[in-house]
Amino acid sequence: MKLISWNVNGIRASAKKGLLDFMKQARADVICLQETKARPEDLTHLAWPKGYEVFWNSAEKKGYSGTAIFTRVKPKKVSFGIGAADLDREGRVITVEFDDFTLVNVYQPNSQRGLTRLEYRTGSWDRAFLAYLRKLNRRKPVVFCGDLNVAHTEIDLTNPKSNRRNAGFTEEERANFSRLLAAGFVDTFREFVKDGGHYTWWSQMSDCRARNIGWRVDYFVAAQRLRTALKRAWILPEVMGSDHCPVGLELH
Repeated sequence: MKLISWNVNGIRASAKKGLLDFMKQARADVICLQETKARPEDLTHLAWPKGYEVFWNSAEKKGYSGTAIFTRVKPKKVSFGIGAADLDREGRVITVEFDDFTLVNVYQPNSQRGLTRLEYRTGSWDRAFLAYLRKLNRRKPVVFCGDLNVAHTEIDLTNPKSNRRNAGFTEEERANFSRLLAAGFVDTFREFVKDGGHYTWWSQMSDCRARNIGWRVDYFVAAQRLRTALKRAWILPEVMGSDHCPVGLELH
């Protein structure tokens, strides 16, 4: 099964920059999108690739956050959010259960400039999301993907020293991601690629993308017991249309 994840940073804007062509060419079984910033009724003018069933989770606040899943494989069950009313208003999670595993599409909160949302992210969200994953994983192995808004290690961004207390590279965020992996999960890209220089997000200032000054904040993470099913994991930095690029995972 071929899976794709992409933070499109506004699905309407991305649709004008090649999103639909990419979706057709990718030939993925499941495509997970984050930061859609739209509701389904805003997108009726778009001709989505044929053969997909689509599920949307939009934020209460119009034009903010949001996730979507396009799947060719009929899910056994679909749910929205993580079951916490105070955390589910921003449309950040869609879960689809398949025969052999459960897939979670997530757009994790950003701690924001000045770390104004760090406590919300690391104190509230990370704890609740890990509890949610553990609960799912007890029943069936979990794969989760999306913009996790954290660069886990120093090789996951170009300038670790100067970003030490910036959102996405604080000790708190990185430690929480380490705890999550220790709870029975693996960073699938690092199962295949061990070196640095591979990024999924670039600032739109100072020509950062062309110079490959970036961060790896978009992931596929899988339950450890799926390790033998991992066929390949990859990043597609050449694909434009957002300040993020798509990432992929193929399972046997």
